[in-house]
Amino acid sequence: MKRVIIAEKPSVAKNISDALNIKSRRDGYFEGEDYIITWAFGHLLQLFDAKDYDDTMRSWRMDRFPFIPEEFKYKVKVDNKDRKSIDIGAQKQLNLIKSLIDREDVESIISATDFDREGQVIGDELFIYFNEKKPVYRMLLNEWTEDEVKKGLENLKLNKEMQTLQDAGIGRQWADWIIGINLTSVATLRYKPNDKKILNIGRVLLPTLKIIYDRDKEIENFKPSTYYKLLANFNTKDNVQFEGLYYENDNEKFDDKKILQEISESLKDKDAVVIEKQVEKRKDYAPLLFNLSNLQGHITSKFKGWTSDKVLKVAQSLYEKKFITYPRTGSVALEESLKEKTEKVLNLLKKDLPYEKEIKFSTNKRIFDNKKVEGHSAIVPTYMKPSKLTVDEKQVYEAVKDRFIMQFLPVAEYEETKLVCKVNEVSIKGIFVSKGKVQTVLGWRVVEKTQTKDTILPMISEGEVVDVVSSTINTVTKKPPKLHIEKTLLRIMETCGKNFKEDEEDTDEMMESILSGFSIGTPATRAETIKKLKDVGYIKAKGKSLTCTELGKTIVEIFPCKELLDLEYTGRLEKTLSDIEKDKFKKEDFLEIIKQFTIDAVNSIKNDLSMLNTFKVSLQEGEESIGICPACGNAVVETEKNFGCINWKNGCKFTIWKDDKYIASFGKTLSKEMVEILLKNGKVGFRNLRSKKGNLFSAYFKYVFDEKTGYYNWELEFI
Repeated sequence: MKRVIIAEKPSVAKNISDALNIKSRRDGYFEGEDYIITWAFGHLLQLFDAKDYDDTMRSWRMDRFPFIPEEFKYKVKVDNKDRKSIDIGAQKQLNLIKSLIDREDVESIISATDFDREGQVIGDELFIYFNEKKPVYRMLLNEWTEDEVKKGLENLKLNKEMQTLQDAGIGRQWADWIIGINLTSVATLRYKPNDKKILNIGRVLLPTLKIIYDRDKEIENFKPSTYYKLLANFNTKDNVQFEGLYYENDNEKFDDKKILQEISESLKDKDAVVIEKQVEKRKDYAPLLFNLSNLQGHITSKFKGWTSDKVLKVAQSLYEKKFITYPRTGSVALEESLKEKTEKVLNLLKKDLPYEKEIKFSTNKRIFDNKKVEGHSAIVPTYMKPSKLTVDEKQVYEAVKDRFIMQFLPVAEYEETKLVCKVNEVSIKGIFVSKGKVQTVLGWRVVEKTQTKDTILPMISEGEVVDVVSSTINTVTKKPPKLHIEKTLLRIMETCGKNFKEDEEDTDEMMESILSGFSIGTPATRAETIKKLKDVGYIKAKGKSLTCTELGKTIVEIFPCKELLDLEYTGRLEKTLSDIEKDKFKKEDFLEIIKQFTIDAVNSIKNDLSMLNTFKVSLQEGEESIGICPACGNAVVETEKNFGCINWKNGCKFTIWKDDKYIASFGKTLSKEMVEILLKNGKVGFRNLRSKKGNLFSAYFKYVFDEKTGYYNWELEFI
């Protein structure tokens, strides 16, 4: 009897067949004595569209939302170019997979899709669609080398043991459908009814947009300020000059330039004493191994023409070619069980490097730490040394390899020197401080070959007298923050804005937060989110920088469901998905939260009238305008039963009923002429009104919008 192995892509299926020495390739699969190896093309299925559940959903109407199916169903994915047709290739491969599974000589199935939330769903949605009864097993690998494939087949798990991973993946899939379909539809109807452009609303899309918007606003509202610094040049007895910065009461920034000008004058022809010298030996550790976000940030900031989406695609290609381990990871350390394998890879890769003798295998906690690994270990090279790589593949591979090699080189060391000089002049109250570094052990920096920009201070002793040579006053204008680049955006998405400092190494607290799932999106989806923001026209690139378009700004400013713009809220949703994966939360409870949120969000969008005045509606033939609608600026017309705004289809609620009970309670009715006066002057007067006690009086009537109810009410103003 045989087993059918289903890989996520053809390239992975080829890796598996190579590992098992299966040479026989058929149309859509490989076949050997014990295994039949076939593949998907990512997702072969997709969730039903709303119209597949209910034909009336083919056209969007506000009253048809929220729309949440009682049961989610799958269908063959549609063609990317012709959305009305199914993908013929996907249908063909589905039929092939089903026919292979149904063969009488096949006893079971092995799902060999990527070991992550999305990979689990790619396999499981097939088994749900097929209503599969044969046993299904799971192969869980971090790389596709021959050794790992064989080891993976020896350590299969029952697919039902992956139920929590499936729940997290399907929970994410259904939640994004519920939010995306409903909010995209009602937002487009509410805010862009006369434009064919769809307003994309998504659980991860909007908070990412808000990050960029906030930085844009920070720059826009920035008010430049100026301060001054005093620098002095000193000369030693050996005729070596160095520079010192003036401090007074631990402050080096001065608002008043005159103060520094007076001190500068006092410095002429003076000398100073070195009253303090501190020399500290410091260690400079290699940056941690790459996770996907850090790799994307590194490549996009170092090389031109790169986006985080491109980095992921190239890394995925290297993974499928067996040159690096699984790239969609949030971990920056390796599992402790990988020590032996890692040493094997290191010994292979270090050969013939100019610094080979300095490379020593180590098992320290910066490299191997189970507490810093969630799901997949950090990205490292495999023992497969690549021979032919494209330029793009070479740049990504070399970055991964170099970062890996750095871990096993000596720690870089340097001496940090601080000199404090006091000028021999009573009127000068402060001190001059000089700081400099000397690299004593190059260590891992030999890989980067970076030139130091650190100041080198002269050999000088405490108590030594130096001459003041010159002084300068520098004007410093505080600059606004820089626009986000993909590196900084990815960092904020990864940490959900917590403890964020650009170029700061991950703290244990930060890593715990990242690995708990509290983030915007996942390592696998962040690049796709940034790309989609560009594609739908919410952000644009200026070189490497990212900024909001006018459409993007408008979405943030008008969108009423503020939770969806909130990093904290979105981070909690993502963490909940992570908790489902860890069996700490139930998929059903998560989906109830999503459904209630969507119902509330749809209603808030429906009731949002802030953009009504942007919708210009033309009068129909035979209609006569009796005035301008105070809510949206369109025409008010008379009908059989009321006086109402012609913009009612877009949500304008300005309507005055002819048989209005409140007006009737005073013994009056409304005429067309009275409504014309009301619309023109904001109020209309009535005489001989009859009160409940039978008294007659006169008053003005105003028709006022109540923000709490969303409707108009009458207000009296006595004459």
